[in-house]
Amino acid sequence: MKRLVRIAVVLCAIGALAAPAFAEVKTRDKTQVKFEGMLGRMLSLFGGKAAKEGIESRTAVKGNRKATMSENTGQIIDLGEEKIYDLDLKKKQVTVTTFEEIRRRMREAEERAKKEAEKEQPAEKPSEPQKPTKEYEFDFDVKETGQKKQIAGYEARNVVATVTVREKGKKLEESGGMVMTNDMWLGPQVPQMKEVADFDMRYWKQLQGPQAAEISAEQMATVLAMFPLVGKAMERMQKDGDKMSGTPLDTTTVFESVLSKDQLTQAQAQSQQSSGGGGIGGLLAKKIVKKEEPKQRSTVLTLHHEILEIAMTVAATDLAVPADFKEKK
Repeated sequence: MKRLVRIAVVLCAIGALAAPAFAEVKTRDKTQVKFEGMLGRMLSLFGGKAAKEGIESRTAVKGNRKATMSENTGQIIDLGEEKIYDLDLKKKQVTVTTFEEIRRRMREAEERAKKEAEKEQPAEKPSEPQKPTKEYEFDFDVKETGQKKQIAGYEARNVVATVTVREKGKKLEESGGMVMTNDMWLGPQVPQMKEVADFDMRYWKQLQGPQAAEISAEQMATVLAMFPLVGKAMERMQKDGDKMSGTPLDTTTVFESVLSKDQLTQAQAQSQQSSGGGGIGGLLAKKIVKKEEPKQRSTVLTLHHEILEIAMTVAATDLAVPADFKEKK
């Protein structure tokens, strides 16, 4: 997992290094996460407004400060002070954490992970790892739909990018797999929007040190050798770069699970099992666990993110802890 996180940081760093720095930007956006199936029905019953309507937040970046505010909570990061201010907007309280404290927690977490790994390390030298019984391939498809609409004051065009994971040499319907579909509305390039990504990279570098975002040609070659699909993905994105250019203003990402023929047959055989009993608990269970015929292709998760407003100026109050807030010790 740590290796994958490092690779993600490396790829983000590559993009951030090419991004010009701008003085300030402020956005208002909305994010909604929707789970399907039993978990989705539970969250719709008990998740409240956030689960049903999504969460609206505001982000402001100027110089060394970034503030992110939602309905009940907020966070201000100051790179100059090396402090994070976590705000409880209802209680009007602020908790201050230094970067050094975060670094200490990270070191402790790494040490705990090392000790746990040592405990699980077998006494004898492990045998050569077996090769996976299945190999997987990624298919990429990017299409311009030709549709256009106004979003946050900009004209946006619709682009749909699809990533399919399937067993090598087999069709998706035969082997099963996963499909991720990105339905994007891309506006013109808004250079100021890169300021947010640039700030996040600078924040990471200050926590980890300058080497966190550095990558040599040898390191990149190692990444591509270990994860060749990363290289294929980069090649495909470069090929379709003209279709993907622009600022994402409205993005809906759908993850779908696809059963193989054998998995679908097994699921259909088990679909006759009933669930839920009598009484209030039984009625609730029946409402949550609805009996549905197994489908070969089903949605697991839907993410929706929309930029509602973009402003090019940031006021001092957008980045400041309110004067009437008290520090929580």
